[in-house]
This record gives sequence, structure tokens and C-alpha cells, in this order.
Amino acid sequence: MSIRHSLAVFGLSIGILSATAVAQQPQPTAPKPATEATKAANRALQQSLNFNDRQDFEDATRGLIAKPDTLTIKNDKGAVVWDLEQYKAFIAVDKPAPDSVNPSLWRNAQLNMQYGLFRVTDNIFQVRGYDLSNITFIKGDTGWIVFDPLISAETAKAAYQLVTQHLGNRPIHAVIYSHSHVDHYGGVRGIIDEADVKAGKVQVLAPEHFSEHAISENVIAGNAMSRRAVYMYGAVLPRNDKGGVNGGLGQTTSVGTSTLIEPSREIKKTGEEVTIDGVKMVFQMTPGTEAPAEMNTYFPQFRAMWMAENSTNTLHNFLTLRGAQVRDPLKWASYLNETIELYGDKVDVKFQAHHWPIWGNDRIIPYWKNYRDLYKYLHDQSVRLMNMGYTGVEISNMVKPPPELEKQWYNRGYYGSYKHNTRAVYQRYMGFYDGNPTTLDQLPPEEAAKKYVEYMGGAAAILQKAKADYDKGEYRWVAEALKQIVFTDPNNRDAKELLADSYEQMGYQSESGPWRAIYLQGALELRNGVPNLQVAVTASPDTIRAMPPEMLFDYLGVRLNGERASGKNFTLHLDFTDLKQHYVLTVANGTLNYSTKVPAQTDSKLTLTKATLDKIQLKETTLEQAIAAGDLKVEGKRETLGEFIGLLDNFPFWFNIVTP
Repeated sequence: MSIRHSLAVFGLSIGILSATAVAQQPQPTAPKPATEATKAANRALQQSLNFNDRQDFEDATRGLIAKPDTLTIKNDKGAVVWDLEQYKAFIAVDKPAPDSVNPSLWRNAQLNMQYGLFRVTDNIFQVRGYDLSNITFIKGDTGWIVFDPLISAETAKAAYQLVTQHLGNRPIHAVIYSHSHVDHYGGVRGIIDEADVKAGKVQVLAPEHFSEHAISENVIAGNAMSRRAVYMYGAVLPRNDKGGVNGGLGQTTSVGTSTLIEPSREIKKTGEEVTIDGVKMVFQMTPGTEAPAEMNTYFPQFRAMWMAENSTNTLHNFLTLRGAQVRDPLKWASYLNETIELYGDKVDVKFQAHHWPIWGNDRIIPYWKNYRDLYKYLHDQSVRLMNMGYTGVEISNMVKPPPELEKQWYNRGYYGSYKHNTRAVYQRYMGFYDGNPTTLDQLPPEEAAKKYVEYMGGAAAILQKAKADYDKGEYRWVAEALKQIVFTDPNNRDAKELLADSYEQMGYQSESGPWRAIYLQGALELRNGVPNLQVAVTASPDTIRAMPPEMLFDYLGVRLNGERASGKNFTLHLDFTDLKQHYVLTVANGTLNYSTKVPAQTDSKLTLTKATLDKIQLKETTLEQAIAAGDLKVEGKRETLGEFIGLLDNFPFWFNIVTP
């Protein structure tokens, strides 16, 4: 292996593949219509909830200042990065829910389609519908303080232009990141210049440990998470009533340029006060809730409470379905209670990074209490049943919130769901094992599937019974049974078609946007095969530059193929001259370790700057160019680097999910 190839693999493969930046895939097999069973299920939900309650529609349109007639945002190359028009073509406030869309999810989509520039209260404005999240502008004495500048630089820039057009040309004095998820910081370079931050002209504030979590998000398990995010967000689904309708927190995610400017100041404790451009802000730290680094902000001058993403107008995830560490709903509920106790009697408007605000203290306090109580209810009842010996699957089918909580629109499961959140609680406390010896050492899916099919009388017998159960609307069981045929014989077209039909009907019935997307993406791949489309790198230049060497080494350890590395023993010395830091990478016992304590002798030494490594990772230079320019010096056994790189796996993005 050449050193050119070695270092290319060494650096560039740490890029994380973006599920949201996938181009639309043609869909040669048309989706099926809703069955009578699905229509009946959706009618039953329609009748169980108060669709005559129009308060949310009043709130979602209140304070509208302006909106463009059409909303399609492109990058500087003319590629579309945000397009609300594809949803406007079939979603409207006056249109009833199609048979193929859960009526409650349809209602949420109608609300999320209310876009434009809105006045929240005196000196507080939001641009909504320009991305998955909202961007908020707080008017100071001479300029703006901006909260959560969306996912993409292009969408944030367009939002700022809308604000400037209608509210005047005012400079941005500060940007606040409420938490460490990319939809709350990724567009920052679309509205401010990093040179102004370094010069002290613009401040960037964030909660303590923001950078660590923002940079590390998805790195270690990034490939698997990104592939699963294709399912969660329905990235390649068509936008129509039989495809992508709504993401729960917003319509979907933008696919522009994600950026990052590191904070110039971290907020570290609840009650910390900061005044910028005449605007006083009091912060409430909420680590470990919706994000590992997160904070709410109270504005005493405006009697307004910014809730980040700790209380939106939907039940959130305790465990995101793309994969992550389980969040703590008990801690989440306790911070919501703290919000009530600290600020409850001082708030006239509550607003946040998704959805629309709520006005009036008499409405806000009951909302917070009900929202808090739902999270605590789901936690407490899951743990109660867990302590009675029930498993996660059983608990998910048993816990049902009381009507006074469940029938509040903001407690409906458009993003999270009662079922997967209760299973997440079980996982948080008990892990994968449900206590039954059978599940301690299970067969792999393909091996188990063969025995299931054999025991059930063969594929033909299963299909015959499954068709009858499908006609009865028993889609969950049909999917369970047909999965066994597909994992035994992925070429069985009849089984794949009927399994796809079952997933599709479950998707049509789903109230959760991610659940709908997951089922419909599964159906799409069963019918048309796994996509093989170009994907974008989400480890943006800003993320690469901000990534400390230790994080890169941790990721390389994950990529090391332990079997191939068995019996190998060598060391690599990396001397980062700009960091004035030395590292030694050691491969032994099939494991990669790193240390800042460098032994007297190593097999190979690379002398370079972190900036040079960043350029190599970003394909801004090559190994030979770096050596020729004097930016990289290689000493010792050059072949050691090639040997090391040869032990690293490259992860395929489009791995199979609904087929073996």
C-alpha cells in the first residue's frame, strides 16, 4: 500500500456520512393505497381527539410579519438545500388528512407549514419553517442576538435576509447555541464571520462542554447512525401523501453547508447572568436532558422564557431511533420542575427552537406541568412495571398515559412515542437482556429465520396464512412472520412484497413522523433494493478542525480490525508542532491505544501540524504535497504507516437493514 493511499485512508475516512444529504431516489414501484383496516384505524384516532381545538393554529400564525410566496433556498452552485414547495403542493390547512396519513400527524404537518417571520413579543422575533428548527432574533439596543442558527449556512443566511428586509439592517452582536445538536448551530457561518468573533466584535455563547459534544456527536458510531437516520428522516422518500409528510419537530432537515464557530464563552451554572447590547439573559443549565450540553434562557425584561429543546409541542425522544445513548427522563422532568419553580411566576411567553410559542402565564404553567408529568409518568410507570418483572417489549404495550396527559396535543408522539420511549427507560436501567435465558445467547437473525420457517411449515404455508392475516389488518404480526422468510430467502419476491405492504400500512397509521418514515423507507427498500446514492460528509471542515487528536485516535481504534491486527505489534509517533504535543499510537493485542508519553524508540515518526492533518483529511493537500512543502516529515520505517492503515476497516454506508 502506498503512503499516498495510506494517509488518504488515515484521514479522510473519518468523515461521517450524512443521511439527510442524500439525493432523491427514483421510486419505480408505486406505493399502495391505504387499506380499509388503516382507514378504520385512522378514523378511530380522529374521533378520539379534539380536532375542533384550533388554539395551536392561532398560536402558529400569531405575530406573522411577512413570508415569501415561495420558499426554495439554493446554495451558491444552484443546488436546492431547502424546499418547502414540495410540501405545499399537497399540505394545506383546509385539506383533510388523506387516508394514507395519520390525522394527528397530518395536523402537526399543517402547523409546521406555517412559515415566515414572526413577532413573539417585544424585541423577540423568530423565522420558522426555514429548516427543521427555528432561528430566533432578540433585538438589542443597536443590533441582534441570535439563538440557534439552524442546520445550514444557506438557510440561516436566507432567514437573516428576511429579518433585514422587514426589520431593518442591524448587526449581529452575539450568537447563542442552546445545545450541541447540529440543527442549533450548523448555519452560524451564514450570519457571522469568525474573524469578528476572534476580534471580539461578536460573541458566541454556549453551555459548558458544548464543543466536546457537538464535535463528538456521531463520530464513534457515526456510520451506523447515519444509515439509520435515512430511515428515521425518510431521506429518500418522495414528498407526498404516501411518502414523507412531516418529521415531527419540523417538516424535514436542510441539506446545505453545516458549519461551526467555536464558542468564545461557555455558560457554566444556573442563574448566571449575561447582558449583551442592553439585553439581560439569565441561564438555566439542563445538561443530560434532550442533549448532553443544553441550557434554557430567561429574559426578565420581556418576561419571556426560551426553552431550547427541553419543551416543544410534541413528546420528544428518550432514545432517538437513529441510535444514541438513552436520555434520562427523570432528570428531564426535574429540570422542567426547576423551570416552573425558578421562573414560572415571571413568564408571559414561552418559546423554543422548534414549533410555535405559547402566550399567557395561565396557559404556560399548566403546559409545563403536563409536559413534566408526562415524562415522569412514562419513567415511573416503566420502572414500576420493570420491577414487577415485565420486559421492555411488554412494558411498551402496557403503559398508556392518563387521558388528562395523553389528549394534550403537545404530549402527542409526533417525534418520540410512548412505545419506544418506555422501551428506552427499560434499556437505560436494564440493558439489552430481558432476563429470559432464551434471549441471553440468541441465534443471528438469518439462522433463527431458517428454523422459524422450517417450524412454521415452509415459506408457502407462511405466506398463505400471512395473506389472510393481512386482509384482517394484523400488520404487526404479518411483518414479524414475513421477516423470517425474507431473512431465510431474500429473493422471495412474494414475501418481500407482502412485507413491504405491511410496513406501508403501519406507516400510514403512525402518529410519529420518524415511525412513519422508518416503515415507508423499509417498504421502499424491500420493493426497490438498497439505494446506492452519493452521500455527503457531515464531518464538515469546521468539525474536522475543531476535532482534537484524541477524538480521531478513538475513532481509528473503532476502525481497527481486531482479527487482522492480532499478532501485530508496532508504534507510531505523531509530533504536532503547532499543539506542542506528542502522541504515540500503539497497536498490540489487536487493540489501538494512544498516549502522550512517548518511549525512546518508535517504529515510525510523523512530524506535522494539526492544521496539516486537517488539510489532508479535507483533501486540501496530499501526502506528497505536504512532504514537498516541508509540512510533513516522515522518519523511521515508512512501511509501518502502511501496515497500520491496512488494518483499518472502511465502513460501507448502504448496509442492509430490512434484508440480510
